[in-house]
Amino acid sequence: MQNIATSWIDYILANQDQFLGLLTDHIRMVGIGEIIAILISVPAGILATRDPRAARVIESLGATAQTIPALGVVALTFTFLGLGQRPTILAIVIYAVFPILKNTVAGIQQVDESMVRAGRGMGMTNLQRLRRLELPYALPVIFAGIRTSTVLCIGVAYIGVFVGSGGLGIWVQAGLTSVSYDIMLAGAIPGALTVLAFDQIFKYIEQAVTPEIIADDLEADTNVAA
Repeated sequence: MQNIATSWIDYILANQDQFLGLLTDHIRMVGIGEIIAILISVPAGILATRDPRAARVIESLGATAQTIPALGVVALTFTFLGLGQRPTILAIVIYAVFPILKNTVAGIQQVDESMVRAGRGMGMTNLQRLRRLELPYALPVIFAGIRTSTVLCIGVAYIGVFVGSGGLGIWVQAGLTSVSYDIMLAGAIPGALTVLAFDQIFKYIEQAVTPEIIADDLEADTNVAA
């Protein structure tokens, strides 16, 4: 047991260049997929809070996307996207959209209505209220959705091995094929550590950005009121 517990580290150290390449591919796919999902989900979430009919359609589409197996997405899309990272990135986007979308809607809807009315009374336009009141206060909830989706998508990226996208899934598959626990763990454990690293990074960004934005806007609003 002790040998298995440490041999995966030895395998990584003996194959450092390959490991760095696989880890880079894995993080690249997740990063690109997450950015695309954010660019889709946040505007869609904002629209959903403004138009009840759009909300029903958007949330239904987002929930439906979560029910599609990631392997099915990869298997279907590689026929027209080809082998490589693109089918995997598409699967990551599909799985990342709903948590971010759901939390964007929830974060904006939880903003105190009295604050929105106060902003309206101060002459703020809809865009100004969104930028200076609603989004800053919704940021912690939105970031929670991003953190949740990142955890899901790091796992989804492993499936990309079946379409030649690279990533840590290569070592997991190689370990399963050869019944080698050290290779399999060398691919699996860094993925789990990457989840923890991303979670802490997003938590730091959330803590660093949110209070500053809110404090600046509140001070500006006070000056306008005076």
